[in-house]
Amino acid sequence: MEQMLSLLIPGLVVTAIFLGGLLIGRRLVKVPPAPDELIGDARIDAQRILARAEEDARTLAETYRDREDATLEHRRVEIDTKDATLEQREATLEQRAANLAQREELLIDSERAAKEVALEAARSQEDARLELEALAGFDSRAAKEDLLEKVEDEARRDAMVLVRDVETRAREEASRRSRRILATVIQRVASEVVSETTTSVVPLPSDDMKGRIIGRDGRNIRTFESVAGVDLIVDDTPESVSVSTFDPVRREVARLALTRLVEDGRIHPTSIEEAYEKAKDEVEQSIKDSGEWAMLEVGLTRIHPELVTLLGRLKYRSSYGQNVLNHLVESAHIGGMLAAELGIDEVEVKRAAFLHDIGKAVSHEVGGSHALIGAEIARRFGEDAAIVHAIEAHHNEVEPRTLTAVLVQAADAVSAARPGARREALDSYVRRLERLETIAMEFDGVERAFALQAGREVRVIVDPGTLDDMASKSLARSIAKRLEQDLQYPGQIEVTVIREYRAKDYAR
Repeated sequence: MEQMLSLLIPGLVVTAIFLGGLLIGRRLVKVPPAPDELIGDARIDAQRILARAEEDARTLAETYRDREDATLEHRRVEIDTKDATLEQREATLEQRAANLAQREELLIDSERAAKEVALEAARSQEDARLELEALAGFDSRAAKEDLLEKVEDEARRDAMVLVRDVETRAREEASRRSRRILATVIQRVASEVVSETTTSVVPLPSDDMKGRIIGRDGRNIRTFESVAGVDLIVDDTPESVSVSTFDPVRREVARLALTRLVEDGRIHPTSIEEAYEKAKDEVEQSIKDSGEWAMLEVGLTRIHPELVTLLGRLKYRSSYGQNVLNHLVESAHIGGMLAAELGIDEVEVKRAAFLHDIGKAVSHEVGGSHALIGAEIARRFGEDAAIVHAIEAHHNEVEPRTLTAVLVQAADAVSAARPGARREALDSYVRRLERLETIAMEFDGVERAFALQAGREVRVIVDPGTLDDMASKSLARSIAKRLEQDLQYPGQIEVTVIREYRAKDYAR
């Protein structure tokens, strides 16, 4: 406040002097008084103005002082009120702290008392247990172990019953759905049953033709074998000559050339070369036509020309008596129908099934599994990764990771396992049945085992005194898993465990 007055008073003085000077100037203009009078009047006016300014300043200063005093008093009252409130809160907090400390002491006492009661109860329980053991003459640990063993047996039995029920329902549902899908697909397949042979036999009009084929000093037969790259078997078989080679295409070329030579009757080195060239051109055209026919039959496009040629070569390749090209076409149809039933990409499955045995076209020339060879060929000619994986996994050389690969395996198995599709040697057939029975007999409790339905079912008869019903169920599952690990077979093998208990007596 004092600083404000010190700044205000000099300003008022300057203002008064300015006003006094202005008044003197006006008077000088109106009546030019004497200089002494003017100075005296100006001094009087300046003193009057200064006195009025001091009075106004003093009044204003007092007003400001009263207002500040009132404000300070109001703030002092507020501070006093807040101090009282803080003191009250502090007293309340102290009271709460005291209450909490009291409660903590009560809780500690209660906990101590509870521990003592618990220890006393434990001692009483131990004394009662010892007294009961003394009266019963039986150890509690042995009783506990016996009880746990009984509970474990009951739990295991209940678990086996539950597993049996769940597996039965799942197997029934899966079997029902799979049979419906496979039955629908197989019913839609209309394929002829044709048994292919790997032996090429050329009929002769008479046995005299064998002499012409051999020629003077064996000249003709040596020329033919050198040009065609095959072996001619001229044995005691009447009116026929056999063509032998591992290359099916070369064998077909040699068969056609020899047939033409026999029909013409003129057999000499020049005619052999001419007949071979014509037969070679004819077989190459047949290979191309067969590959294109297979593509049209399956309904696929955008296949590399080299793959089409390899597919055509499979016309002259057979597997267990089944023509490989016909097998691919049939597998493609089956795979497409399986995909349609399951609601997935039909074209992709068709393409993978159609190309899954492409490696057999060169498997006699390149070492390794035909599945891996076919996958490498498909990869080289720009097939998708899913198609390549399905090809390399269709015989489990690679673990199948996609549904397409699994469907290709199923289509391959259905095409190969249908009646009449393939023939199997008697020795391998008997060995497979013996292997099925041997694996089943290796398990404990098995008395006899029989392979039925051409190896599609194994019936196992067990000792009823060694195995109960639950153990028989577990045995069937164990035998099935062992067959999956040790054998390779198309389709599935049903394992049936028979447990029969017979009680008999004689009346005398």
